[in-house]
Amino acid sequence: MKVIRRFLDKLYLAAGIIGAVCLVAILCVIVAQMVARWSGVAFPGSSEYAGYLMAASSFLAFAYALNHGAHIRVSLMLTALGRHRFWGELWALVIGTAASSYLAWFAVKATKWSYKLHDVSQGQDATPIWIVQIPMAFGAVLLAICFFDNLVTLILTRRDNIGSDMVDQSQGE
Repeated sequence: MKVIRRFLDKLYLAAGIIGAVCLVAILCVIVAQMVARWSGVAFPGSSEYAGYLMAASSFLAFAYALNHGAHIRVSLMLTALGRHRFWGELWALVIGTAASSYLAWFAVKATKWSYKLHDVSQGQDATPIWIVQIPMAFGAVLLAICFFDNLVTLILTRRDNIGSDMVDQSQGE
């Protein structure tokens, strides 16, 4: 069980790091776009590349952010539930697991269809869409796994893996 926990935590961390690298890559694309404009050199597709990187950075970081309490949670409501907090957490994780699984299913399905149809972007770059959809689909699947992981952990241990957020920390002081 501890091997699975370590593997999942490392997987969430790796995806979060890749998401952060995508943010740095966005900066590089924007700087390259500025230099291209100043020098009069064309950089076709730069806006599209920045958009692709933004989607990749967001989706890849979702699972890491969830486990570190960085997503908006209903902490005030959960704290107000007092001894019934477990049921509020359970309800939230069941809904989150269902919604993220639905998103993951259709993200993978959209990627497969883009590949089958040889769909390309409408921008100047004409990039095959399935290539830029892969990080989004992977991030969506990883988020669904993370929600499921937290749901199972909550059911088995009555505690999830999500790090406490600011509201919970201020309650203890």
